[in-house]
Amino acid sequence: MKKAFKFILNTIPRPILIRLSIVVRPILAFLLKGNRFTDPIDGKSFRMFLPYGYGTQRNNVLSPSTLSLERHRLLWLYLQNKTDYFTSKEKKKVLHFAPEQEFYKRFKKQTNIEYTTTDLLSPLADVKADICNLPFEDNSYDIIFCNHVLEHIPDDTKAMQELYRVLKPGGMGIFQIPQDLSRATTFSDDTIVDQKERAKIFGQYDHVRVYGRDYFDKLRSIGFKVVEEDYTNKISADLVEKYCLAKGEIIPICFK
Repeated sequence: MKKAFKFILNTIPRPILIRLSIVVRPILAFLLKGNRFTDPIDGKSFRMFLPYGYGTQRNNVLSPSTLSLERHRLLWLYLQNKTDYFTSKEKKKVLHFAPEQEFYKRFKKQTNIEYTTTDLLSPLADVKADICNLPFEDNSYDIIFCNHVLEHIPDDTKAMQELYRVLKPGGMGIFQIPQDLSRATTFSDDTIVDQKERAKIFGQYDHVRVYGRDYFDKLRSIGFKVVEEDYTNKISADLVEKYCLAKGEIIPICFK
């Protein structure tokens, strides 16, 4: 199964994968029903989660029902338990970059948010846009989600500046990235061009850097106030295992 999933991830373009997954999800969810692991996004339980990874495959990380990964389930729990994202009576404008399938329909149905999605390629994007040159006015959005996007962007400084520009004063942005917390500084090397080598070093062939601990300070240099939220240490170890979370993953909560 690991080899099959690795082959699919590395050969089929992401927009096509998104469309195919709509058909595959209910089949996988039926075949893997059980009670060992639970996806907190939809509350469904399974005997196992699926492996995932472009390079090294991780076991029990991809939910059969929502196709969520560890980071998605962690973000859902944080929004549900620590914010008023789902309960606010004041309607908020939300901008979501490269919208994840596990969130897209659920966020679309929320009556307490005005929800806009954006991306250059995603079939789920309302607005096709370059993150380094956004077509939105200054101070437009109360909440911005931009998760696992910046590691794909050569000029991430410009992208961060655009995120800051369109976020309202007092607004919140959540900008998750794949991060190696053992690294003090971010690593990039454009001379590595072989896709297999890039997948081995950067985690994915289309990543342009590996972020280190300095990521948070880079966000601060743009102007954001950053909370390094280690939410897995605020819930029980049993729930971390049950929800298949990545222990110690940091959520970057950014305020303007």
